[in-house]
Amino acid sequence: MSTETQEKAVAQAQFFNLDSPLLAQGRFDNKVARTDLLTMIVKVYAAGGENALHMHPYEDHSFVVLAGEATFHIGEEDEVRVLTKYEGVMLPRGVTYWFLSSAPENLVMLRVGAAEKWPEDGRAFPDGRPFAGNSIENKRVEMIPIPGAFFTANSV
Repeated sequence: MSTETQEKAVAQAQFFNLDSPLLAQGRFDNKVARTDLLTMIVKVYAAGGENALHMHPYEDHSFVVLAGEATFHIGEEDEVRVLTKYEGVMLPRGVTYWFLSSAPENLVMLRVGAAEKWPEDGRAFPDGRPFAGNSIENKRVEMIPIPGAFFTANSV
């Protein structure tokens, strides 16, 4: 089998939906689709967000708000932008940022990222030190789903 035929045999369409649990506490990442270059994640936050200034040195990524409200803090000068439903931000690799859920309801965002290489945790502090998403610095708390409550296409 030629290399081209092998690549075509491996590459397959991925169908997905954005249904994700709503939360009483914490955050949830619903990884809906992935290839070697692209990831798509529905991110749900009861409160908080990504709470330490950080960057992704290998990945360009974007967030689109599907529900709730996100307040993004971009760069060392702390440019602040509030995003509401169907608004988004594109963050090229190396841009520093942090964000938080700034409305009473859950923040639900679609996160799409692309990279040529994917380190185990591709985050870093502005000075380049590794930064784990599940770290104390990122204010990770236990996830508690709301029984029977979901973000779905029907709720939009």
